[in-house]
Amino acid sequence: MRVFRQLIILAFSAALLLPAQAQAQKDLLRHGLALVGEPKLPKDFKHFDYVNPQAPKVGTVRLATQGTFDSLNIVVAGVKGQVLGGIGLIYESLMTSSQDEVDAMYGQLAETVSYPDDYSGVTYTLREGAKWHDGTPITSDDVIFSFEAFKQYSPMYSSYYANVDKVIKNGQRSITFTFKEKGNRELPFIVGQLTILPKHWWEGADANGKKRDISQTTLEIPLGSGPYKLKSFETGRSAVFERVEDYWGKDLPVNVGQYNFDEIRYEYYRDATVLVEAFKADKYDFRAENIARNWSTAYNFPALEQGRVIKEEFAMRNIGIMQASVFNLRRDKFKDERVRRAFNLAFNFEETNKNLFYGLYSRINSYFFGTELASSGLPQGRELEILESLRGQVPDSVFTAPYRNPVNATADQVRENLRQALGLLKEAGYELKGRTLVSTKTGEPFKVEFLSDNASFEAYALTYKQALEKLGITVTIRTVDPAQYKNRTRNFDFDILTAENWVQTLSPGNEQRSYWGSASADEQGSRNLAGIKNPAIDTLIDKIVFAKDRDELVATTRALDRVLMANNYVMPQWSSATSRTLRWNRFGRPDKLPNYGSSGFPIIWWYDNTLAEKTGAAR
Repeated sequence: MRVFRQLIILAFSAALLLPAQAQAQKDLLRHGLALVGEPKLPKDFKHFDYVNPQAPKVGTVRLATQGTFDSLNIVVAGVKGQVLGGIGLIYESLMTSSQDEVDAMYGQLAETVSYPDDYSGVTYTLREGAKWHDGTPITSDDVIFSFEAFKQYSPMYSSYYANVDKVIKNGQRSITFTFKEKGNRELPFIVGQLTILPKHWWEGADANGKKRDISQTTLEIPLGSGPYKLKSFETGRSAVFERVEDYWGKDLPVNVGQYNFDEIRYEYYRDATVLVEAFKADKYDFRAENIARNWSTAYNFPALEQGRVIKEEFAMRNIGIMQASVFNLRRDKFKDERVRRAFNLAFNFEETNKNLFYGLYSRINSYFFGTELASSGLPQGRELEILESLRGQVPDSVFTAPYRNPVNATADQVRENLRQALGLLKEAGYELKGRTLVSTKTGEPFKVEFLSDNASFEAYALTYKQALEKLGITVTIRTVDPAQYKNRTRNFDFDILTAENWVQTLSPGNEQRSYWGSASADEQGSRNLAGIKNPAIDTLIDKIVFAKDRDELVATTRALDRVLMANNYVMPQWSSATSRTLRWNRFGRPDKLPNYGSSGFPIIWWYDNTLAEKTGAAR
């Protein structure tokens, strides 16, 4: 009788797991994911088309950045401490993206993925043999631990994973994520991007017997599973990553031909000018130059003329850029759209581009600048239908006039735009008293502070300041160190700052909620820097998330772009369709670079001994 009872209990317990397991078996097992259609590469593909599978595994590459770091814990990045750049090299995700496709990912830690037609959940099966650098197998417990840690301690990921209802452990290598909403095609992707952390390590103790705490910063070298280990570091100054010789995943199709350097070194510099001079002195190997003045004038030195340094531009086809001066809408003085438009009218891009940027930039006129997702002309077809459903909730101008930045190419245009700006400020409740713009209600002067952590922006800000002062606005320009800047932006303690982190893919989705959604406006550390709270924008974001095909996605994204631009939440700055780079000529690269990955440096490049001999030893 007792045995019979135990059998009943065991049968009942097993039955509890059957729905999730049965569903996972019923759904199609996939080796990859695509947001629209199917992945390009078949299940038995050998490697990505843009790599050299015979690339030599040798040598060192030296990278550099401006700033500092004081933490090695990626979970609390941006919330507590500044995390070491490159630390992601030691970790892996369930899936990894193909740089040759707009919206495809293939299994990395995960061998297979499956989901039902209504996207109500997703099941991942981990690869047998996946292991941490200490030899411990990677299991579903690690996946669940990682998900819960990011969701609990990272404001950005808490928002990003908000629609994941629960995580179910099906077995040691199988995990099912269920979602709060159906039809969200991107949720399996979002879960697939999850960085997996070692539960046993984080729940253990350090060499001194102190229990580790994933909610806090740490300078203890963490355990990973990826192609590199963190070999050594000097806090705030440098770090060395070494390739893992017995890396469990080195022969996976998604890894073949990549991670070819024995060592990847990172050097940190506090000063931008020193950073340029350090490259010229051969203190590091590769530089992406985003300052036009430097690109045009700073590198006329013998190494470039001799061919030991290569100056090259790479097309950026996979991303849309919005770099802008962001108004903090949480402050009363920026709540009126007319005030924000007045600031744009006062900005002389044409003079700035000519005098400071050597004519190398174009003015940004879209949150998806440089892509097919950017709005243009008047709305038509499906886009117009979407906007019509929101008529009365969006500015009337979206139906009558395309967004245009003011042009200040001539003295007459400058004067006219300043007159218009002053008129808008008067309509918004300000007046000139002498040479000072004051509120007609309170008599308080209109003061504004431009916040930055990059001294190179001061030249642009000083020119802009002169124009704003003609309107009677009192302007302060404040450049602070990276730590203080991060702290102030995290707490939304600013008037105006420059945002460069709104990078848009060709398949926008749930990240739009963290960029512009009302729910993220007051979340500490949110990427909704402006503090946008607009029900119509929330509606458009949801339509993007639940778009059923590419045509609907493009039309809805253009509608969102049009509404964002019409509200003048930011003052668009400038951008370029290419990535400008310099490198010491020691490296080889594949004949075919990825369609959507710019240069792909350094992950798909390699150290070339023949070139290095001609270039000379690194100093």
